[in-house]
Amino acid sequence: MAETNPLRYKRILLKLSGESLMGDKSYGIDEARLDQYAEEIIAVASAGAEVAVVIGGGNIYRGMQAVAIGIDRVQGDHMGMLATMINSLALQSALEAKGWKTRLLSAIKMEQIAEPFIRR
Repeated sequence: MAETNPLRYKRILLKLSGESLMGDKSYGIDEARLDQYAEEIIAVASAGAEVAVVIGGGNIYRGMQAVAIGIDRVQGDHMGMLATMINSLALQSALEAKGWKTRLLSAIKMEQIAEPFIRR
């Protein structure tokens, strides 16, 4: 008898808005929202799905904000990417605190924080 899997997909890519991490706050990361996301990701992964998460940094910084105050566009985008890494580390910490193994990848070199992502 074939094994049945209730999931429609065995691999998913979840895109989370950085702004959604604020919850009801006006800035930063809401601990309850972070915990909720971790619980939901673990539930899907526990059901048998391979889960990849892409998270934004809009709750901390947006590259376009930099342009408005005279910061170079590329530097502003880099600031936004660092905000994304902050959110990624927060989610990684929340998942690992619940005993879940994670891998954090970045296309920007920061070996002490994340593994290098190479697009190939």
